[in-house]
Amino acid sequence: MSSPVAILGAGPAGLGAALALARRGFPVTVFEKRDRAGGNAGSFELADLRVDYGSHRLHPASDPEVLGLIRDLLGDDLLTRPRHGRIRLMGRWLHFPLRAGDLALRVHPRFAVGVGLDLARKLVPQARPTEETFATILERGLGRTICREFYFPYARKIWGLEPDEIATTQAEKRVSSGSIGKMLKRLLPSGAGTGSAQPKGIFYYPRRGFGQISDGLLEAARSAGAEVRFEAELKKIHSREDGTRIDFEHEGHPQSMDARHTWSTIPVTALAGLLEPGAPEAVRAASAALRFRSMILVYLVLETDQFTPYDAHYFPGADLQLTRLSEPKNYANVTEPRGRTVLCAELPCQLGDDVWSMDDAQLGERVVEDLGRAGLPVTCEVSEVAVRRLPHAYPLYPTGYQAHFDTLDDWIESVPGVLTFGRQGLFAHDNTHHALFMALSAARCLGDDGSFDPAAWAEARQVFETHVVED
Repeated sequence: MSSPVAILGAGPAGLGAALALARRGFPVTVFEKRDRAGGNAGSFELADLRVDYGSHRLHPASDPEVLGLIRDLLGDDLLTRPRHGRIRLMGRWLHFPLRAGDLALRVHPRFAVGVGLDLARKLVPQARPTEETFATILERGLGRTICREFYFPYARKIWGLEPDEIATTQAEKRVSSGSIGKMLKRLLPSGAGTGSAQPKGIFYYPRRGFGQISDGLLEAARSAGAEVRFEAELKKIHSREDGTRIDFEHEGHPQSMDARHTWSTIPVTALAGLLEPGAPEAVRAASAALRFRSMILVYLVLETDQFTPYDAHYFPGADLQLTRLSEPKNYANVTEPRGRTVLCAELPCQLGDDVWSMDDAQLGERVVEDLGRAGLPVTCEVSEVAVRRLPHAYPLYPTGYQAHFDTLDDWIESVPGVLTFGRQGLFAHDNTHHALFMALSAARCLGDDGSFDPAAWAEARQVFETHVVED
């Protein structure tokens, strides 16, 4: 085929699209500014252990085609693992995902009474507010107690916004149990009453870390004929009626490439700044108004076999800085190396703020202090502290953000030869399986003659809107 496609970004979305197109015979070149694949869904070596950029799982809710693709790539290396986490709620530990028996025995009495009163209040009709927000939707559905003891303090930590400053999108995309009734149904054995045939209480995880998914996509895409250029810095993307020209720097040398299609999975705001002719003033203002939440990942290398038997701990309370702690050895169910494990602590922050600016030693001390306050004291030797900073961890959805995104999205859609998708490209707080679904959907919209079907893409975009993040 003579319809070259340039793909920006070598995360799961970019590599998934590259693989699908290369297998159909399209000339594909992937540009990635880093020296590795996977983006925030990648893995790396630390103290002879394979660790991820935060806590990642592949969920049973994955689209069957996506799950089938990953199974084909990983084979027996795709493990089926039980969910075994804990959440610290009002000073007490509860199993997460929640279990009915555990809730009955361990939940704080004040929390149980509050939820009961909230259920009683639902019998009395209440007027809806004139303006809906994340806070109004969740409080109406889940009641005051669950919101004020769990969701609202967690929201402040993760997104750095007050609940009434967050758009309704966050409730629709991020909270799958939007009512007490739905939450109670999810506690039933095997999901009875939920109408879901998905396995419950399990997740899928690659033997060599979550980044093995991207590594498998990379290897398969290259085998199918795709070219992947790492450490390629994009300079400009010139749009023309017959396609695009990409100016980039690779190995210290300025280069350019002509492509009929340029598919971008990089942050949509970064894409807007690369396009020529440049965006109108209103579009530039809309792009500047969109913000991402940053994340610092603090890794503690501990001289012990295992810190706890749990894969992840969740900390919604405002008394601690960290929001989640994961132990990679427990995800992959490995015992080697003996006498050593790694913890990964997640600290949401804003690019350039006080937390972002802390040095590695300070961040390590902060995490150890927080764990002590949570009743998880680190009593063994911490032999190393490693830090990774993610400037674009989550899209932020303050009220009013949708108009800014729509302005930017509409303009990019009008640029000939350019398509944006994926978590960063569509400003979507989605899982990896959603990003791969987007990639495969985009590939289906490209005809064998190299023509792109905008109507089919519009239908796919409507499906993307129904995606709900799985914890």
